Amino acid sequence: MAGRSRYDGAPVATVQVADGAGTLRDVAYLLARTPRDPGAVIPMAWHRVGGDDRVDLVADRYLGDPQAWWRICDANSALDPDALIGPDNEGAVVVIGVPEA
Repeated sequence: MAGRSRYDGAPVATVQVADGAGTLRDVAYLLARTPRDPGAVIPMAWHRVGGDDRVDLVADRYLGDPQAWWRICDANSALDPDALIGPDNEGAVVVIGVPEA
């Protein structure tokens, strides 16, 4: 997977599973990735959460890509984007990290 995917460089493993006919087939899957160390994040901006914010829109505003929302989660040690940016967090400040090269 080349490009800007959060899975770039993630190790791939395979497992054999039986299909409905009992035939074994190999299924590839990604091993867990290690998120970026939040202490190593270089802040590009800080965003004060508004009541109508969505993490994809915040990612698009600062990073130019709505699918880069996971970068904001990684920079703030958040697993759940809705727990980071949403109506329950109005007024909170989140860091927007400089994307890794």
